[in-house]
Amino acid sequence: MEYTTRQIADLLQGSLVGDPLEKINTLSKIEEGTKGSLSFLSNPKYEQFLYSTGASAVIIGKNFEPSKPVNTTLILVEDPYSAFSVLLGKYNEETRKTKTGKEDPCFVDPKASLGKNVYIGAFSYISAGAIIGDEVKIYPQVFIGEGVHIGAGSMLYSGVKIYQDCILGKGVIIHSGTIIGSDGFGFAPQADGSFAKIAQTGNVILEDGVEIGANTCIDRATMGSTLIQKGVKLDNLIQIGHNVEIGANTVIAAQTGISGSVKFGENCMVGGQVGVAGHLTVGKGNQFGARTGISKTIKEEGKQFRGLPIMEYKDSLKMEVWLRNFEKVERRIQELESELKDLKAKKGAIEG
Repeated sequence: MEYTTRQIADLLQGSLVGDPLEKINTLSKIEEGTKGSLSFLSNPKYEQFLYSTGASAVIIGKNFEPSKPVNTTLILVEDPYSAFSVLLGKYNEETRKTKTGKEDPCFVDPKASLGKNVYIGAFSYISAGAIIGDEVKIYPQVFIGEGVHIGAGSMLYSGVKIYQDCILGKGVIIHSGTIIGSDGFGFAPQADGSFAKIAQTGNVILEDGVEIGANTCIDRATMGSTLIQKGVKLDNLIQIGHNVEIGANTVIAAQTGISGSVKFGENCMVGGQVGVAGHLTVGKGNQFGARTGISKTIKEEGKQFRGLPIMEYKDSLKMEVWLRNFEKVERRIQELESELKDLKAKKGAIEG
């Protein structure tokens, strides 16, 4: 693949300073740039490399003013980091478009439906009634259960397992080892102390643009659907229980556990190792620091929380300051008590 700097500038809706016909065929870090490569400058700490880079072009902010002469073509945009991420996505997409067809051995049930330009890697299994959209990439050792629907342009990396009747929207990305649609953790206690399994008859729905990291598990609903709305991004090693709903464009970091029937609003941000108790509701736009324990419904919107017990971010910082100074406060109280005791003793001696 090869593009001119003019074509790239047009794609990013940017402007050019330099050669519009410079050929670009790869991407690089600014400090490692070579002829034919394109880089970007977003962090001021890397400005020094702008003046020495071998890259043929560099994406920079439109308000950036060089302090030295620049010997490379500049593409001026609103946000260099976001613009470069667009190119990385485009590059990633182009490099994977070459994969089509079925690798042997793999199994595709005759009752499954495959769209155009689908890729199915070796040792994958596609069950009866599965519907696979156009341009879907299924890497080796993936299992697709009966009645699963996968939208166009989705990508399932090696070892992904999708249980029966689950639905994936367009452009969904699922990384290796993730399991979608395993049974929810539902058991009824019995009189003899044992637990009887409650059948999990629902499914999981992943809407358009959802991306899920490696070794994450999303349980199917007891009834109805566990719902991950459009644009949600989930990290590695996350557990999402049955009948959970995650609002659009929410991001959740690794090792978070969300109990059954929790409902998150849209645009939330959840740090690593957060624990969420069951049957709670979380308002939209809230942010939760790492290792927060969410044990109650959060009706507020657009606020920051952390800690266990959970409290607003600023209050938790005050609490930490107080705890760090607790020993000093305790010592001062003891000193004051001692002084008060001495005063009482002196007063008693005088009155006596």
